[in-house]
Amino acid sequence: MDENRWLVDQFEANRANLQAMAYRMLGSLNEAEDAVQESWLRLHRADTSGVEDLSRWLTTVIARVCLDKLRSRKSRRENPLDADADTSQELASHDDQVDPEHEALLADSVGLALLVVLETLAPAERLAFVLHDLFAMSFEEIAPLVGRTSTAARKLASRARRRVHGVDMVRAVDISRQRTVVEAFLAASRTGNIEALLAILDPDVVVRADSAALPPGAATEVRGAAAVLKQALHFAERTRFAQLALVNGTVGAVVAPRGHLFLVATVEVKDAKIVAIEIIADPERLRQLDLAILD
Repeated sequence: MDENRWLVDQFEANRANLQAMAYRMLGSLNEAEDAVQESWLRLHRADTSGVEDLSRWLTTVIARVCLDKLRSRKSRRENPLDADADTSQELASHDDQVDPEHEALLADSVGLALLVVLETLAPAERLAFVLHDLFAMSFEEIAPLVGRTSTAARKLASRARRRVHGVDMVRAVDISRQRTVVEAFLAASRTGNIEALLAILDPDVVVRADSAALPPGAATEVRGAAAVLKQALHFAERTRFAQLALVNGTVGAVVAPRGHLFLVATVEVKDAKIVAIEIIADPERLRQLDLAILD
């Protein structure tokens, strides 16, 4: 077997793991596939005669490629003039090239809430957390990838872990009771169960939404259980895609088609009743939220 054929076989044997790693670091199947392809090009051009463990070598390469992409993405976000154009182009390209069902299945296997929270991390934090916590790489291996010492890499992963799991945010909150109420609200909304919705909603419940979350001309504030019930039934289709998450330390919901955060609902619960809901879709406001997954 010639060397090129051997490299192809070795790469194909590692492809699934490389794609899984890239998807968790980038949150986009399209970008993950690009990163895998770039890794193959780097392998094809490299002198691998001295490489003892090709799997580890490829893991290092895909990590560096993903880190470059994350940093480039962050740089683009800091340029507001290009942000809208970049986003629309990326979404158009994404829809043309990626099988939506394939990505939906992959996102579901990873957990959309996890992808959303990972998106809030700095590139080095995200890399350190994914490589160590999800792929069991040592901090000694991660350190040169992020340009830090192994101790600093450990701190990056620890900081990311606290964000992901919401350790610092939930100490004084009865998450279990909140979760029960919000889950019941989502379930009742999806099925159109009017009696269940009325049992959960406080008579004076108020729902506020920013203009980005509503069709033109819709009221940004709705008060009273009857009015909120009507709104909940109207948006039942959107509720179908919602998943629970911690939002600013309390249980809420996120809507993230294909892992891209689109809408967040914060929910205020008192005495097992929902007293307030805030619906946020404005991109700038979404970036300011503290999100964490619910175990």
